[in-house]
Amino acid sequence: MSDDERILTPRGPPIFRLSIQDAFGKLTSREKLYAHYMSRAAWHGTRIIHRQVSPESRSIYDFIMELYRSCAGDWDALARQSGVENNDLQDFLEYAAVFLANVGNYYGTGDQKFIPRVSDTFLRKVSTTSTVASQLYEVIKESMLAHRPSSLGFPSDVAQSVYYPGETRISRQEIARVSEILEKNSIYAENTRVRKVYVEGTTRYEVLQASIASDENPRELEGSVSGVPVLLIRGDHSKELVEINHYLDEAYKYAANPLQEKFIRAYQRSFQDGDVETHKESQRTWVKDIKPAVETQFGFIEPYRDPFGVRAEFEGLVALVDAEETKLLTTLVENSAKFIRRLPWAELSGGETDGKGPFEKDLFDAPDFTSLHGIGSHISTGNKYNDVRQTTGFKNVMISNRISAENKGEPSPFISVADAPAFMKHKYPAYYYSVVLHELLGHGTGKMLTQDGPDSFNFDPRNPPLNPLTGEAIRSWYRPGQTWTGLFGDIATTVDECRAELVGAYLMSDKELLAMFGFTDDSEITADDRKIAIFPSPQIADLMYVTESWSTVMYNLYLQLGVDGLRGLANYIEDDNKWGQAHSRAHFAMLKHLLRASPTFLKITHSPTDKTLTVHIDRTQILSVGKPALGAFLLRLHIYRCTADVAACRALYEDLSTVDGVFLEWRKVVLAKRQPKMNFVQANTFLKRDGVGAGDGEVVGVELREYEASVEGMIRSWAERDV
Repeated sequence: MSDDERILTPRGPPIFRLSIQDAFGKLTSREKLYAHYMSRAAWHGTRIIHRQVSPESRSIYDFIMELYRSCAGDWDALARQSGVENNDLQDFLEYAAVFLANVGNYYGTGDQKFIPRVSDTFLRKVSTTSTVASQLYEVIKESMLAHRPSSLGFPSDVAQSVYYPGETRISRQEIARVSEILEKNSIYAENTRVRKVYVEGTTRYEVLQASIASDENPRELEGSVSGVPVLLIRGDHSKELVEINHYLDEAYKYAANPLQEKFIRAYQRSFQDGDVETHKESQRTWVKDIKPAVETQFGFIEPYRDPFGVRAEFEGLVALVDAEETKLLTTLVENSAKFIRRLPWAELSGGETDGKGPFEKDLFDAPDFTSLHGIGSHISTGNKYNDVRQTTGFKNVMISNRISAENKGEPSPFISVADAPAFMKHKYPAYYYSVVLHELLGHGTGKMLTQDGPDSFNFDPRNPPLNPLTGEAIRSWYRPGQTWTGLFGDIATTVDECRAELVGAYLMSDKELLAMFGFTDDSEITADDRKIAIFPSPQIADLMYVTESWSTVMYNLYLQLGVDGLRGLANYIEDDNKWGQAHSRAHFAMLKHLLRASPTFLKITHSPTDKTLTVHIDRTQILSVGKPALGAFLLRLHIYRCTADVAACRALYEDLSTVDGVFLEWRKVVLAKRQPKMNFVQANTFLKRDGVGAGDGEVVGVELREYEASVEGMIRSWAERDV
């Protein structure tokens, strides 16, 4: 597949409906109103995300919505009126659906651009159906169809980032210097963007901070970048934040408890003033709101799409708790301390800190962990602030209806014919439970060794912990003002995801843990329950046997690790020598590490002639090679993270995530075999009133409206969302 073909929107994109009808029906009237107003607040963050994706995204969105309005959703009528061919119209509708699902014209996974399979002539014809559409097309005609920039990243000839907007290109080094100035002035970077501008013949750096409030004059910050001033300008995204705060006000009236009232008000204050510390306050309250019927989360949460790794995308989550699935997660939470003691750094602790070691929190406060069905969401999965996690606690959420949909896809092209039936059968349980462990014990474990002041440490500096990698006392830790993302920069999020992935994979071979998930001697996951040994040593085999179901789950997990590592190569951007997605980089690093661990455990067979790649796992080496290899990698990342050893971490991780040689050849096959990304249609809610006309009368309830899983259903859902 050529680069020109790859950038085109794939034909027949898979579209799935995230149904929540059953869960919504179980809510009380008050809970439905709370969910409705919170959803409206979440969806009004859409235009913030557009502004964070590309300069043209907002106008492309308006263009699609205007075309829908011009024909009232009757696309056949639009084709007749504008004189375009139906097959061209279908290509455009597929582009529109993929754009809406990704909230912009770059894939949410991979950060690579996609363009419509239609010509300028077609777009001009359909735009003639509306004066507004014609005006919008003049704005987007070049950027919408342009092949470059082809990805998100540090501004260059091939990449762009509107976290660093403007016509004057800013360098990575300048961004780093501005970040130092922000840290010196105690300003968090999460809700900012940075632009370099020339004003009246002089250069300056402007930090745009998200807030409703604005200042008559920008505030000049203490310090400069080589003599060039840095100014703080509040009011970025102000129009959208006003709408968000309005709907949060309405939701406040239907909050279930004082905790919800408190974090809603904290959200509003943080959006009003742009103060991230106030948003942290909201999270300290939010983690205490245990198992609400309607779960919510708002803010500038994850910095995945910032090439520098600190500025965060706006996210809003509104979801409904799945009570049955949550019961199982609660059982795991209640037993979590037991399994933490089986992680590599705890096993080497010699019983210190209740068997968890000095690189784990003294007390693991079991978090709230719920399985959810998303209703109105730009997805978030938990509290992102490490200091809040470490001092107050945390909670995790899983969007289970999304995970279920993601596992309805086509069989992987990287699995052998012999392995394919079992792999597809067991793909969901292996994936689901590894994600459970990833979220709870991956993101939930670890103690950052920190110094808050001259004599304030969260460890004994006179008798510092021994580094299990060197056998010597630790030599580094987080100094006052230093944070995980600030210190580790562009590798912070991907290393964090890799560590969490490793925890999930490492613990998936724990028989007692899998028994909690139902994989026991009586499990019915496979055809029979005959016991088989998968251990290399007869002595070990005599001591421990596993059921075929248990071994099958483990075997399929390692196949999945190989598949994910290969698939991740599709999100490596060769032109810019960068990764477009944190999880993909993590998956590839894990694959490369396992390949190095043994030439016989995990193998990839490559046929250049047939353009195939196939993952093979030696089942007998899972516990002798696979698990120890994962444990060794996990231990190193964990210790580097806990001790702020950024140099060692970067050296290891950049080596394992470098794509060269044979991996570039594999990438060609991966791109040729790449399967279309999934796109999700979500429901809308509407107030029901007792009056005759729209908007008349008293509110008497909330209507949930779901849409068909089609490109037309996707577009209609967004048109009726009206944001």
